[in-house]
Amino acid sequence: VQLQEWGPGLLLPSQTLSLTCAHYGGSITTSNYYWGWIRQPPGKGLEWMGVISYEGNTYYSPSLKSRTSISWDTSKNQFSLQLSSVTPEDTAVYYCAKGTVLGGVVGYVYWGQGTQVTVSS
Repeated sequence: VQLQEWGPGLLLPSQTLSLTCAHYGGSITTSNYYWGWIRQPPGKGLEWMGVISYEGNTYYSPSLKSRTSISWDTSKNQFSLQLSSVTPEDTAVYYCAKGTVLGGVVGYVYWGQGTQVTVSS
């Protein structure tokens, strides 16, 4: 297992979702690796949320940018996602993933097992 994510499974609307992903097997600062968050709402396709690069640069989906923050703790080899002001529409399985550049774009080749997050009052 290279990646394992965890976090609260149930949140109330307006709360902030915090998820953490640990990478086993090499530093997350290793050149040319990118550490992303992707989610899949029930009955829908995958949605890319954002990424942090091996240099610590972050990039976010325009639709989620105002509510999303990705950070890392290199001493623990972990990276984290925060999503603020959640609504029931943020209910999804959330995945962390390890990517590298393939053909000019980041391809995610290793994925965590996913963690279910439900937002409900």
